[in-house]
Amino acid sequence: MSEKQSNQRKIVEPSILSGFMELLPKEQMVLTRMTDTIKKTFESYGFIPLDTPVLEKSEVLLAKSGGETAKQVYRFNKGDSDIAMRFDLTVPLARYVAQHYGELTFPFRRYHIGKVYRGEKPQKGRFREFYQCDIDIIGNGSLGIVNDAEIVSVIFSTFKALNIGAFKIMINNRKLLNGYFDYLNIENTVETLRIVDKIDKIGRENVKKELIKEINVSEEIADAVLGFLDNSGSVSDIIANLKTYEIENETFRQGLTELEAVCENIKALGVDEEYFTVNLKIARGLDYYTGTVYETLLCDYPQLGSICSGGRYDELASNYTKQSLPGVGISIGLSRLFYQLNEVGAIQYDNRCTPTEILFIPMSDTVTYTLEKATEFRNAGYSVEVYMNDGKVSKKLTYANKLGIPYAAIIGEDEMNSGVFKIKDMMSGEQFEVSSLEDAAKIIKK
Repeated sequence: MSEKQSNQRKIVEPSILSGFMELLPKEQMVLTRMTDTIKKTFESYGFIPLDTPVLEKSEVLLAKSGGETAKQVYRFNKGDSDIAMRFDLTVPLARYVAQHYGELTFPFRRYHIGKVYRGEKPQKGRFREFYQCDIDIIGNGSLGIVNDAEIVSVIFSTFKALNIGAFKIMINNRKLLNGYFDYLNIENTVETLRIVDKIDKIGRENVKKELIKEINVSEEIADAVLGFLDNSGSVSDIIANLKTYEIENETFRQGLTELEAVCENIKALGVDEEYFTVNLKIARGLDYYTGTVYETLLCDYPQLGSICSGGRYDELASNYTKQSLPGVGISIGLSRLFYQLNEVGAIQYDNRCTPTEILFIPMSDTVTYTLEKATEFRNAGYSVEVYMNDGKVSKKLTYANKLGIPYAAIIGEDEMNSGVFKIKDMMSGEQFEVSSLEDAAKIIKK
């Protein structure tokens, strides 16, 4: 290529597609720490890591989906293959469990942290590519109600570990709602649940209007539905009040029995009522939930909406197998949660842009010795980086400061010959003489 051609080469403006999130190192460090915290908590409850392909056969991925969901799926052809990108982590789980049914041990407890893709209109906090963090417990033929309570314990432990403020886990049971609607002779329970689920978004009066218009019920029935949803107080108060309802409906009574059992087991798992409550307004709009449902709010930022939701479903993989595979699970939309917390200033940054804990800086002809020392510290469990480029000491320390590296060790010939070197605390400016890993352990705060 001639010099003239080189000068005329078109420069493409660097940019990314709308609806995709890309972070600078400081933000990425925080998101990665959040991901690691969630993963560690999930594993502390014995959940098994799982990763399914981002690309699935369209006929498999879309077997359970239609309507608006199908319109949002990224789909394309490659040769003779009709391919779709996963839009959530639940449908791939259904396919996975059905496909490997004979090789899995039940109940199958899996967690999956991965990216999913939806071609919806991008807006603040909603992306076309985003991380979801899911856990599910899948039973073979049956699954005890105590599992529904354990899910709440996992939510509690996860958000306590994330330390992002006070939160409240709200619980309900779809059987309660379905049984009550049946008692009121409401036929279209699916649509009624969808309308009821919007009550906190559109308000009581608008829900009442929609019930009358869309479900074609009387004003008296609409008022009865809203009155039922208004049950409030402590967990024991709400359950006691529900027991006073003289409703001869098996679905209603089963829902009440399950709700009471779940709440008792939640308390047995050490979750105080400060962190969970019964909220009969929680319906979850998706029609595959059949029992317990959950939503989680940050008390200081209710405008963010539910940050973790899910519930119980009877037939996970009915489109892929005749086996009965009931399950219960929840999902955290991590990308959306991180973005929204960042927007309201709820994330505290510590200026760390790297996992490096100690920056080793070799001076003059001490590179080999410095590399040996750095390896010794790395093998002892420290995150270590060696500054390899030439330059003044001040430039190298500036590098450490910009990345938020907490400690720096400068190794010159005197340090190499004596075996004693100084570690500098980059925050306080203090320097400490170190001759062994034991000395370093007293100084460096992991």
